Amino acid sequence: MTAAAQENNQPSFNIEKIYVKDLSLEIPHAPEIFLERETPQIDVQLSTQTATIEGDVYEVTITNTVTAKVGEKVMFLIEAKQAGIFRLSNLPSGDMESVLAVMCPNILFPYLREVVSNVAVRAGFAPVMLNPVNFDMLYQQHKQEQAQAASTTTH
Repeated sequence: MTAAAQENNQPSFNIEKIYVKDLSLEIPHAPEIFLERETPQIDVQLSTQTATIEGDVYEVTITNTVTAKVGEKVMFLIEAKQAGIFRLSNLPSGDMESVLAVMCPNILFPYLREVVSNVAVRAGFAPVMLNPVNFDMLYQQHKQEQAQAASTTTH
């Protein structure tokens, strides 16, 4: 951040680093599973986490697990954690949570999508194209769930 931005308290948002934090691939039934001709059932799980590194520096991580099954046999399982380090300065406190929960994951998601697709292809399978995720909707749902939980504990 520039000294001028610090002096006049202008909000600033900087991407410090984008990286793969963790990546694993399992093909428990190889090589026989490669002979399967059935289309696998794909299950996708997604979650986000935010951690403060120091002061105005945050790490945001999207964890994605893709499980492909043919019947009861796991064809492959990919778990990827795509992360980024973001510097957020002088943001209004009400905006900080939504920036970390919506804007940062939106920046990271295309990288995660590419990693998952590339790993599937390199493992010998068809590319896995993750559908777009509406992080804003997920954030709003999370806020509603928090509000409902708070209202049930106060009654």
